[in-house]
Amino acid sequence: MTDRIRNFSIVAHVDHGKSTLADRMLEMTGTVASRDMSAQLLDSNPIERERGITIKLAPVRMPYRPQDSSGTQYILNLIDTPGHVDFSYEVSRSLAACEGAVLVVDATQGVQAQTLAHLNQARIHKLTVIPVINKIDMPNARIEETAAELTGLGFPETEILRISAKTGENVGQVLDAIVSRIPAPRGVPEAPLRALVFSSQYDPHKGVVVFIRIVDGSLDHSPQMRLQFMFSGAEVSPVEVGYFTPKMVRGSGIGTGEVGYIATGLKDIRFAKIGDTITFGENPKSQILNSKQIQKPNHQNTKIMDRLNNISVKPLPGYKEPKPMVFLGLFPVSADEFTQSREAMDKLRLSDSAFTFRPISSLALGNGFHCGFLGLLHAEVVQERIFREFGLTMIATAPSVEYLIKLKTQSSKHKTEEDGFMHIQSATELPDPSLIEEVREPVMEVKVYTPKRFVGAVMQLAQEKRGEYIDLVYHGENAEFTYLIPLSEMIVDFFDRLKSVTEGYASLDYEFFEYQPVEVARIDILVNREKVDAFAFLAVRDQAVTRGREIVERLAGVIPRAQFGIPVQAAIGGTIIARSDVRPFRKDVIQKLYGGDRTRKDKLLKKQKKGKAKMKRIGTVEIPQSAFFEVLKRD
Repeated sequence: MTDRIRNFSIVAHVDHGKSTLADRMLEMTGTVASRDMSAQLLDSNPIERERGITIKLAPVRMPYRPQDSSGTQYILNLIDTPGHVDFSYEVSRSLAACEGAVLVVDATQGVQAQTLAHLNQARIHKLTVIPVINKIDMPNARIEETAAELTGLGFPETEILRISAKTGENVGQVLDAIVSRIPAPRGVPEAPLRALVFSSQYDPHKGVVVFIRIVDGSLDHSPQMRLQFMFSGAEVSPVEVGYFTPKMVRGSGIGTGEVGYIATGLKDIRFAKIGDTITFGENPKSQILNSKQIQKPNHQNTKIMDRLNNISVKPLPGYKEPKPMVFLGLFPVSADEFTQSREAMDKLRLSDSAFTFRPISSLALGNGFHCGFLGLLHAEVVQERIFREFGLTMIATAPSVEYLIKLKTQSSKHKTEEDGFMHIQSATELPDPSLIEEVREPVMEVKVYTPKRFVGAVMQLAQEKRGEYIDLVYHGENAEFTYLIPLSEMIVDFFDRLKSVTEGYASLDYEFFEYQPVEVARIDILVNREKVDAFAFLAVRDQAVTRGREIVERLAGVIPRAQFGIPVQAAIGGTIIARSDVRPFRKDVIQKLYGGDRTRKDKLLKKQKKGKAKMKRIGTVEIPQSAFFEVLKRD
């Protein structure tokens, strides 16, 4: 019965205790026995546990009897969500499958940037929000100040719960509030099946497993059942259906308003889009009748038949496709690992729809992949997964963003989109500057939340990052900035510097705003007079010389010294704009060996070979992996 179902998410800023609260709920509802409990139970990925963050949303079904319910049991479906801004698309997906959200705020930190962002998302989805102040057991807890911040966001004082997820204090009040405040799901049990796909993963035996929320109708599993993905058109006979406890547990069906999973048997996740609607395939009318086991006509069955006579299933509102915003190259250290690396990329793509890749070739680094990510943390997580899950070490190039390029004249050589712009994601794709009419760069709307004593430092940093001031609002002792800042200025060190100038107190949230015109130049880097295409990058034209000088000096500091001097140069076109040198250990052993037999030089140079892992040879120079990150790094 849908009136005993509650679907909700827990949303919070990073480290405000969301995963710990989920642990206590699992414990108190008896979903997981105390002996089986472990910290961050829903964070099943080792990287999530080590970093203390949630990356992938995880659903779980919890039975619960409120203290004043006369023994009535409710089903609480929790869809856990990430807290980091890079994974905010996961939050929006989980909220779309819920009727309510528990908003957790750390009593020692108060409202933060992503607290506001998640609250805004919940209100956009018209969810019932339960405000919770966590960590009241901490000696530095600012309980009343945090409560005042929440009342300032529109919550009545009487609705704010005060808990300690760590000790379990008052967590029962949260569970009771979920039952009493969050509405039951609305849906028509007799209607055609409509199930929203809000996440997925890949199982080598069961194929693509989709996580679903049944909006209308129900799903009673049978060998004859055929299901259809309305967007992709793919039809499947489910291998298995069931619930999350939090492990996947096979069931006989999933009812209206419930959350569960379908093991589709599909081997290609492209047919199971996140945000798609699943309904019955082939003859939906007969499948609904069979699923409800209508044997003979009666008054109730006649009502069902009337509803099905003109059956027409409309897809549910889906999601925006997660759009990669940060791009970098990943190259296997060993050339013979390319095929293995591609297989690893394919498998990662199955469980991470926001990760994109395509094969590329670099003169310096050989064959590799041009990869797209939601942000730098997302990129770090993917690289870590490649190493841990597949045993592959990849060399990463400097990150970049996507620029829009309009050419003066159309050319068959350069592919343009419908709006007449080329989309380029690396400097190597940049056309001849003489052909370019206009360049546009992605600009983000950035919200920074910080104690007001750091207002001046934040404004100075934003100005250095070409930020455009929009607004400043004070919330008690805190200040909320709104700026427009180019993404290229944010992807390397903006967050680190923000934490530095605010002594670690600032938090931020950002989203894409628009593409704005900018003048850029391609800067090439030459190592020992050989152009290294993997080091090429785009910079704002009036910063090009400064940026070029910064980078060659940094590279000269990380490239290992050899027995000969190594010039490191930055160039725009054919013009050298900066130079720094790696000093030799001693005099150049091949300096006097000009002309004649090349083998004499080769013998001397061969002695320099070290053969270390994570290094690439550019001509006669070995470059460590760390050098590739230095290209866009700033103090």
